[in-house]
Amino acid sequence: MNTVLWIVSGLLAAMFLLSGAMKLPATKASLATNPRMGWAAPFPIELIKLIGIAEIAGAAGLILPRLFDTATWLTPTAAVGLAVVMAGAIITHTRRSEFTNAAINAVLLALAVFVAIQRF
Repeated sequence: MNTVLWIVSGLLAAMFLLSGAMKLPATKASLATNPRMGWAAPFPIELIKLIGIAEIAGAAGLILPRLFDTATWLTPTAAVGLAVVMAGAIITHTRRSEFTNAAINAVLLALAVFVAIQRF
């Protein structure tokens, strides 16, 4: 089971690291022209950047505490935080009738909950 948890954690960390890194340098203008980020248009740019920071911190929290065997309580905490971010993403995409995106977010939420439960 430990190997499965490492694989799932690694995949989640990679997804959230890339997603967060895409949001940090974003501007309102760049969001308006990016068809994959249309959901972000009604939100303040500061919130988008905060989501990006949360995703990057969550990605680090999934891997680093267990890797260095210190403050291991951070791993399930990070997973719960990422699950909360995904719950917000599901709501946002569902309101915009972006059901494929909402389904992807639901899978990520389920994986984050799996990691949180197994690591607590």
